[in-house]
Amino acid sequence: SITEEVFLNDILNNKVYSGVPNNGVLEITVNIPNYIESIYLRRKDGYQFTSKVIPIKDQLVEYTHNGSRKIKSAQRNMNTLKTDYLYGINGQGELFTIDPLDGSLTLISTMPMGSYNCALDQNNRVLYSIGRYSPFPLMKYSIDNDSWETVVGNLGQSGPRLAFNPNDGLLYFSTNDPKLYTVDPTNGDQLNSWDIVGLNKTNGGDLSFSSNGELHICTRSGLYKLELNGDGDYQGTRISTENFPQYPTSMTFDSNQEVWLAFNYDLITMDAITGGWQYKYGLNANNGTDFGRKITDLAILTVVDNDYVGTDTDGDTVSDNDDCAPNDPNIAFKSYTPSKYGTGTVAFEDLWPSTGDYDFNDVALNYQAILYTNSQNLAVKLEFICTAKSHRSGSINAIGFQFDNLASSKIQSVSNTQLFENYLTFNSNGTEANQEKAVVIITDNAHKMSDDLKIIVEFTEPINTNLLGTAPFNPFIIASQNREKEIHLPYKNSTNLGTYSSNSFIANTGYPWAISIVHDFKVPKEAVSITNGYNFFGTWATSGGSQKTGWYKDSIGNRNDEFLNDD
Repeated sequence: SITEEVFLNDILNNKVYSGVPNNGVLEITVNIPNYIESIYLRRKDGYQFTSKVIPIKDQLVEYTHNGSRKIKSAQRNMNTLKTDYLYGINGQGELFTIDPLDGSLTLISTMPMGSYNCALDQNNRVLYSIGRYSPFPLMKYSIDNDSWETVVGNLGQSGPRLAFNPNDGLLYFSTNDPKLYTVDPTNGDQLNSWDIVGLNKTNGGDLSFSSNGELHICTRSGLYKLELNGDGDYQGTRISTENFPQYPTSMTFDSNQEVWLAFNYDLITMDAITGGWQYKYGLNANNGTDFGRKITDLAILTVVDNDYVGTDTDGDTVSDNDDCAPNDPNIAFKSYTPSKYGTGTVAFEDLWPSTGDYDFNDVALNYQAILYTNSQNLAVKLEFICTAKSHRSGSINAIGFQFDNLASSKIQSVSNTQLFENYLTFNSNGTEANQEKAVVIITDNAHKMSDDLKIIVEFTEPINTNLLGTAPFNPFIIASQNREKEIHLPYKNSTNLGTYSSNSFIANTGYPWAISIVHDFKVPKEAVSITNGYNFFGTWATSGGSQKTGWYKDSIGNRNDEFLNDD
């Protein structure tokens, strides 16, 4: 017998029947050995595969399929619907699909040979793969015909990375050297080769093209964008801050330009702008989606339905398919800063205007802002999710932010702030009193602040997002319960209750007392100057931020890890 968690390679080789329903019903009679306890049913609807293992009871197997991806109703509006189909392969010679919506896996074919890589030609709906063993055949699978063929019997080498470039119709193949090759998919001929430079670690990973034609590579050390440099090499520019916890085995872009990667038994989703990521499905996702097999490469097939008939349940002119709140006419979209899967950090030194130990761990706030907008793209609500990841100061410091272009009267309510010390005053809507602009105090004691605190700001009426600015807006701390002593990012103005801002919070040397980073920042250990933990901080600061812009990333030569906290 078999289970839904483990499918054996020879299941598809032991197919007992295939057919098409007539008037919605498919009824067959087949002879099978009496020791068979279950039937593996694979259903194909367009490019969508679903599967189920059904036990045999009283010599009968019954299955009723419910559900459809296309929704129709009396309320109709025409939209373009993009549906992603995630294809995966592994070294055991399995080809399968994974539903991006729920993580369900369906085995669809056995391969002529197992592989470490695959790439998908969207236009022709063909998946390419190179065999993992000599003679390294270049194989292709027709999605429409559900069939494999060998393009060329011996490609000469295999490796972890393969991508298809729709702009030139070529396969891009990379080894661990690392080198990059172009291969003609019609005959397997190698056309060109380049060196790849600038990667901190070169093993593992994959190649993939985004929709705008940019080539990306991932390795153990993270996600990079690849571009030809003046020396004729492909230069890697690091996007992610930290090394991956495991070796990535695959990478592909979906129709939303989010990145999907696999770590053998896990799938993650990633933002290609900041490199923030999270476990989506698999062993470490903790959502019951153990695939029971390795995933050694992935590819996305995106099918566009220009005649999609959708619904608009809340009547806000935005289809339910595109509406983040389909039952709320006041909300249609939400956007994330710094990204959907990552957090940013604002870190402060609280002894300004004195330098102190300059370790930037007195207050360090991790944040993610979620802005909700209506169908006219006007802001109606903001969620500011934050954690004081470091509060090593001996003083009691408050944390807040100001909307520099928004009056307090434009705020309907501020909720979930944490106040303990009773030295600040507030308006009835939750903003700080006696302020010209809208000021939100997250907490008046960073030592007592809860993790993952969600501050909710609702506006009196939908407002232009330009009035809000960009998260984290104008963040600041109030040092040592002295309301007049605010510390801000360089060149940011104090609120009108802060009186010490004559030097714009930056020293003559160019060194600031606050920094904002669109990644999760590792703060230095107590009493360790940031210049000891980060070798190029000084160069970055004194250049006005124009040089060594990636000084905080886990790249070769940037950090001295013995001086940094792990959290």
